[in-house]
Amino acid sequence: MATPQLAAPSEQLTIEQEELRGISRTVAEIEWLVLVLVLLYQVFDGPADQDRTPIAMALFFYGAFVLSFHYVNFYKTESRWKIAIETWAMVLFITWVVWFTGKLGSPLLNTYLLVVITSALTLGKLVTLCEVALIAACYVLLGEEALGREVLSLSFLGGLLAQLAPILLVAYVTTMFSADIRYGLSKAKLLSETDDLTGLYNRRGFAIVVDRLFAQAVRYDRPATVLMIDVDRFKALNDSYGHDAGDRTLKMVAKCIEVELRHTDVVARQGGDEFVALLPDTPIAGALDVAGRIRSAVAGTPLEIDGRSVITSVSIGVAAFPEDGRSIDAIMARADRAMYQAKQQGRNAVVKFSA
Repeated sequence: MATPQLAAPSEQLTIEQEELRGISRTVAEIEWLVLVLVLLYQVFDGPADQDRTPIAMALFFYGAFVLSFHYVNFYKTESRWKIAIETWAMVLFITWVVWFTGKLGSPLLNTYLLVVITSALTLGKLVTLCEVALIAACYVLLGEEALGREVLSLSFLGGLLAQLAPILLVAYVTTMFSADIRYGLSKAKLLSETDDLTGLYNRRGFAIVVDRLFAQAVRYDRPATVLMIDVDRFKALNDSYGHDAGDRTLKMVAKCIEVELRHTDVVARQGGDEFVALLPDTPIAGALDVAGRIRSAVAGTPLEIDGRSVITSVSIGVAAFPEDGRSIDAIMARADRAMYQAKQQGRNAVVKFSA
């Protein structure tokens, strides 16, 4: 079944890559913020003279690391593993700088919060919990005077927990906030691309998915077919039985179309009583067979309306790539012409586009 909730694998991959590219830009900005904070502290006479050289070295190497990851295409494909590696490098850099600026008394100690925020916004709860555990280990290392016999003492553990409390709180709040934002965005995106009545893609959602799928067909010279499907005498049905009957009819037709399609096919309600479907990797013969099954399914599914059995039919136009056009707009226009030819031939018919 072809539903908006189930995009093609290539579409899901493209969407994920776009999201990861946006996340990567945000991570880069946070990394530069960390570098600027440390640089300002270095410039304005913060650390002792003997500590300036190791901090300068850390600034140089971490800056080179950020440049290689974001501007030299060290990683050409964005991934969550890449972002995780960047957060680990950020922890290492901050720990090094904090070590030379007062350890647990360093004014830069709170820069660990930037690591937690980065992880919470991009990597989820489990990875963020691991990041917090890593930072806790760094706190123990930085409190070297407490190592040894006092490391397991209640006073040390209580002090450690008190220092980690802000980080734990930020991690919890940010991960929950991030989850809520993602859920809200996904719902808004789904609503903006979905037809309320049938649950299929609307015109906008169909265009987004089909542009990419058709581009792949052109790039790899694979067949693709468009079906234009229109409900016969829909206005007369609305006038005779009311809009509720019309809505039920549209839902029934949408269901009949979905049942006959594969999960890789894409179907949408174009508006009114018209539907459109793209069948990737489908030559014209296969598409005509699918269209015939859809026509038969609709005609064989009567609706009970006001105590009467009302039979509905559809007219379907078929056009294919590459024989009927080299662009998705051209093929859809020709499938639409074929659909009107089906209506002129008496409706309840499937017609292939012919010049």
